[in-house]
Amino acid sequence: MSNSESSVIDEIIRVEQRWVQAHRDLDLPALEDILAEDYVQIRADGRVIGKSEAMQSYRSGKRRWDFAQSDQYRVNVYGDVAILLGRWMGRGENDGAAFDYSARFMAIYVRHDNRWQLTADQSTPLSE
Repeated sequence: MSNSESSVIDEIIRVEQRWVQAHRDLDLPALEDILAEDYVQIRADGRVIGKSEAMQSYRSGKRRWDFAQSDQYRVNVYGDVAILLGRWMGRGENDGAAFDYSARFMAIYVRHDNRWQLTADQSTPLSE
């Protein structure tokens, strides 16, 4: 792996870690900044949502995070597109229901205007 490729991978992981921090803090400006305008998420139930629906779920005030973390990263870069695989763990409350789960996820980052933005993601719960 070249130094420049390693640098790009490090940059993508930093954006991913910023994304996780924004979840924990419900930092709406950071979430808005990280999500590309054409962002889509495939939910565990197969439903597909876009950026506006994702942002509305954060704005609702019905979510609280006690813990959120991602790790076990594997990143492949293809020019201005990067695919990040990892593990996500979260605990908190959503709309009055407690949650505590782990999942494998795939996130697709695209370089727009010289910065990496999340354009799609999907996660699959881990059974433990």
